[in-house]
Amino acid sequence: MIRSLSALVLALLLGTAAAAGDVKYALTGENTKITFVGTKPGGKHDGGFKKLTGNATVTDGNIETLKIEADIDTDSLYTDDPSGKLTGHLKNSDFFGVKDHPKATFKTTKIEKTDKGYTITGDLTMIGKTKAVSFPATVAASGDTLTLSASFSIDRTDWGMNYGKGKIDDKVAMKVVVNAKK
Repeated sequence: MIRSLSALVLALLLGTAAAAGDVKYALTGENTKITFVGTKPGGKHDGGFKKLTGNATVTDGNIETLKIEADIDTDSLYTDDPSGKLTGHLKNSDFFGVKDHPKATFKTTKIEKTDKGYTITGDLTMIGKTKAVSFPATVAASGDTLTLSASFSIDRTDWGMNYGKGKIDDKVAMKVVVNAKK
C-alpha cells in the first residue's frame, strides 16, 4: 500500500514537472498584429484584423515545440480606405464572407529551425477552406515574453477569393508580429 502510494506521488510529481516545462502565452488583438497589403496595377491597400484570441505554447524554452492556435475575428477587418467602402467589400461574400464565416483560424503543424530563424507550417482556415501555409519567422521565448515576426505572401485564390481576378493581384503580402506575455 505504501509502495503504491509512493509510486502515485512520484508519478504526480513527475507529471507536474513535465507540465511545468510548458509556457503558455495568450494571444490577443493587443499583442498580436496581423496585417496585409493587397495590390493591383497602379495601387495598393493596407489592412488587417483588430481582434483575435488564441494561445502559443513553448515547452522547455525550445522554439521547435511552439504550438500556436489562433481564432481571427474576420469582422474586425480594417483597411486604409477612409470611406469604409473597401472594408465593407472585403467583408462581403466576394472576399471574406464575414456573415457566414465570422472567424478564420490558424493552427501550427510543424516548426523547423533554419539558418535565419524558423519555418512555421500550419493550417490556415478562411471561408470554410483549410490550406497548409509555411512561412519564415524569427521567434524568441525569453523569460515571460514570446516574440514572433513574419513577413510572407499567400495566394487569396487558394481560399476561393477570386473576385477581380486579373485586375487585383492574387498574391497578398502578410505580416504577423507577436509580443506576448505569459
